[in-house]
Amino acid sequence: MGMNVNLTPQLEELVRSKVASGLYTSASEVVREALRLMDEQDRLRDAKLAQLRSDVRQGLASGSSQPWDAEALKSKARARRTNGPARG
Repeated sequence: MGMNVNLTPQLEELVRSKVASGLYTSASEVVREALRLMDEQDRLRDAKLAQLRSDVRQGLASGSSQPWDAEALKSKARARRTNGPARG
């Protein structure tokens, strides 16, 4: 399938420099690699979004939130640091 694509001068120069570097043999190869990377990023973004949605559902299903006292938590941590880990 043939396709004609218009690029900005900056993108044209980027494609030319990639080919000139010897890493790619043609402009088409550069564009294919760029599209492959974009597809990979899209898939990663979709996976992260799916995980976030799952985490939110799990959090909502876990019940009501519980209040916490920051000072009590700090005191407990300081005591552990001073006295070493609790042994049980």
